[in-house]
Amino acid sequence: MAREIRTVGVVGLGTMGAGIVEVFARNGLEVIAVEVDADAGERGKTHLAASTGRAVQRGKLTQEQADELLGRITVTTSMADLAPAQLVVEAIPENLEAKAEIFATVDGVVAEDTILCSNTSSLSVTELAVRTKRPGKVVGMHFFNPAPVQKLVEVVRTVVTEPEVIDDVKAFADSLGKVPVVIGDRAGFIANALLFGYLNHAAKMYAERYASREDLDAGMRYGCGYPMGPLALLDLIGLDTAYEILETMYRESRNLLHAPNPVFKQMITAGLLGRKTGRGFYTYEAPHSSTVVPDDETPSSTVPEDVTLRDVSRVGVVGTGTMASGIVEVFAKAGYDVVVRGRSESKVDGSLAHVRKSLDKAVARGKLEESERDAIVGRITGTTSLEDMADVDLVVEAVAEELDVKRAMFGALDDICKPGAILATTTSSLPVVECAAATRRPGDVIGMHFFNPAPVMKLVEVVSTIGTSREVAATVLAVTQKLKKVPVSCGDRAGFIVNALLFPYLNDAVKMLEAHYATADDIDAAMKTGCALPMGPFELLDVVGLDVSLAIERSLYSEFRQSGFAPAPLLEHLVTAGRLGRKTGHGFRDYTQR
Repeated sequence: MAREIRTVGVVGLGTMGAGIVEVFARNGLEVIAVEVDADAGERGKTHLAASTGRAVQRGKLTQEQADELLGRITVTTSMADLAPAQLVVEAIPENLEAKAEIFATVDGVVAEDTILCSNTSSLSVTELAVRTKRPGKVVGMHFFNPAPVQKLVEVVRTVVTEPEVIDDVKAFADSLGKVPVVIGDRAGFIANALLFGYLNHAAKMYAERYASREDLDAGMRYGCGYPMGPLALLDLIGLDTAYEILETMYRESRNLLHAPNPVFKQMITAGLLGRKTGRGFYTYEAPHSSTVVPDDETPSSTVPEDVTLRDVSRVGVVGTGTMASGIVEVFAKAGYDVVVRGRSESKVDGSLAHVRKSLDKAVARGKLEESERDAIVGRITGTTSLEDMADVDLVVEAVAEELDVKRAMFGALDDICKPGAILATTTSSLPVVECAAATRRPGDVIGMHFFNPAPVMKLVEVVSTIGTSREVAATVLAVTQKLKKVPVSCGDRAGFIVNALLFPYLNDAVKMLEAHYATADDIDAAMKTGCALPMGPFELLDVVGLDVSLAIERSLYSEFRQSGFAPAPLLEHLVTAGRLGRKTGHGFRDYTQR
């Protein structure tokens, strides 16, 4: 039986510490909160009063419950007052020596069986444990911000932590309504180890001016369903905090993906720490405000205003697969006349049936009138002749993801399409410039990467090669907006924005599993619960397909040549074994075939 814990201590009443205190008090525990001085204690009380006040306003607590909650909290400046605590959580800033000093002091005050926990997100729990006389009773208990809302708690064991202590802390976290995952002591634990490599890569893209901050953030929000873009999230975390976490991870891993990009140091030196200073990657209304205000980097519009756009009224789509059919539907819905070309009458009929079925579903759900459906279908023409692309203003190639096939198609389209027609490819991983090089009009060739399913997903990556004309890029941005999609602009390199940020993170998750650091279930739970992602990495890999994922990771490694991008051997082995994810019934998990 896990021990019952009724009295707890918290050292540090900053944003995180105050949140942890609130969690404990909400669950009926007596809480002794220690701050360095009276002023800091008053600031902590203000944090708590504000947080509980918001809960009352939102109907989450009654005023009586809030008063009872605050009544269970004792704020003091004396460590000696922690003596009755059965468990103490240290929640001061990320400084190893300062934390070690706190642990040594608390160790001398509390009872021998009291459990000592650190809320550190990146420092070694083992180093803190050995500074005490009870290393077996020291554990990491990493809450996520804001603690009253976020469900994940990473319970970090060291090589000397007593098993019953881990059991007690896990049961204690369960009793708080949290989702505990038990892991070993290594920099970043699960969530930060996976999250911060991704954030660092996004900062690198920004520093290299590969894409704008708005497009980087929109890419991950609309392409992956993330609640925040990476640069907005860094501003929320604080660039100084992010830098320290990355530094700690890099010291341990020596993985260049964890080496903080120089832009962090530059911005920190300039005092641009994110929301808390009112300026980071974005500019805010005031320090600690979440309201973004325009600044010198804010674009006046998505489509450049100093460029003459080409007229686009008739669109061709080459291909009849799921993606191609979705793209046909999207263009026809937006009012464009669409010609869809397939290799056979049956392929064309199948594509048109796919579109019709999708539109029928929309009618059944009340999202579309029958007359609108009929008008959309009336704008679509099927053909087996590539010659019918001769009078289109924009042709979108959506054939097999094979470079030779695409190059051959672009060479044929170049001969057929009228001068001034824009040639776009939907490739997600191949170089767009290779398609352009197969034509005599490289300035008219561009990438237009839709996400699957195209009628649902909002994002389109508009990929310009070194030769794409500004007029063509601006026209495609305008067309994408007319499709009611969110266009983001980027250059022609492996992965574009979304895959280049997403797949190294997924690869890191596979390496973490491969090292037996945590289970696939715990890693998925950590990223969904701790980072509010719509799917865990292994769920997502099984949905995408392990063979597709491996091909993307190989293309990233081939282009960037960073060891951290090298595909995890476990992923390669699963693909070799034919475990490709949901489509084969077996991937990182087994699925019931219907």
